[in-house]
Amino acid sequence: MMSLVNLWPILPLLAASLAMAAPNAYVPNEGSGTVSVIDTSTDQVIKTIPAGKKPRGAAVSKDGTKLYVSDQPHNALVIIDLIKGEIGGTIDLGESPEGVGISPDGKWVVVASEVTNAISFINTATGKKEFSVKTEGKNPEHAEFTPDSKLLLVSAEEAEQVDVIDVAQRKQIKSIPVGKRPRGIGFLPDGSKAYVASEFVSKVYVIDMAKLEVKTVLPAGNFSNGVAITPDGKRVFISNGKDASVSAIDTATDQIIGTIPVGKRPWNMAITPDGKKLYVACGRSNAVFVVDTDALKAIGEIKVGELPWGVAIR
Repeated sequence: MMSLVNLWPILPLLAASLAMAAPNAYVPNEGSGTVSVIDTSTDQVIKTIPAGKKPRGAAVSKDGTKLYVSDQPHNALVIIDLIKGEIGGTIDLGESPEGVGISPDGKWVVVASEVTNAISFINTATGKKEFSVKTEGKNPEHAEFTPDSKLLLVSAEEAEQVDVIDVAQRKQIKSIPVGKRPRGIGFLPDGSKAYVASEFVSKVYVIDMAKLEVKTVLPAGNFSNGVAITPDGKRVFISNGKDASVSAIDTATDQIIGTIPVGKRPWNMAITPDGKKLYVACGRSNAVFVVDTDALKAIGEIKVGELPWGVAIR
């Protein structure tokens, strides 16, 4: 029989294999100052981690060992060590940070700071803020990378546009007009189209990424905001804040094919790597609703902390 001493070198590999088999969903709770950790195989909360005073946006590192969470009152990015389940450090940011994104190549974490109207770029290798880019749109909320990590699309609460940042040039290169108060942003896996939910007009704007212009506008539910796209790119899901629902879009036709009732004030969302389940943060229900992406129906409700802002899965 192999001893524990002999097993010790392979324990990290075993842990990594388990993580791959059962990805976790991480839910920042604005009102509780915590992150709820959900095992997506059982849909149970398995851990609650302190995460500053008012955690909002969240992104998981490519290797799954770190969770980056914005802490609005402290103007900081909290780095949570997911192996230890505790805060491992913080990075100073611009005033009132909100949305957090990570580049698909894993090199950059970005944070949208509302008051300073800027996007901070953190080098994941050094763990330091390397530069920031001012945006034309006021009060930026979400910042999402294209699948090739070359461009960044930024939505802002006090805008009717999506700003485009060229990562290599480290500057904004264009603005794409959309409806008032754009929120969530998502891309097809091949990068050909982006979907942007504009809250005040309750519409979804489909952007041709080759031309960087809107090609289609779809009606959505009342106060559309969050966007999540299945890994195969076949379906887009839009949360509707005032309707307590999620709309499903067929990307082949860009038509809405279903509406799924969920909890109160559905906000930001994420989909499991296999594309089978959608996790929806419902702020006023203090819960995450689980949606079957094939059947287009809610299959579970998971109680979390107070005012969940969104979900990150890895």
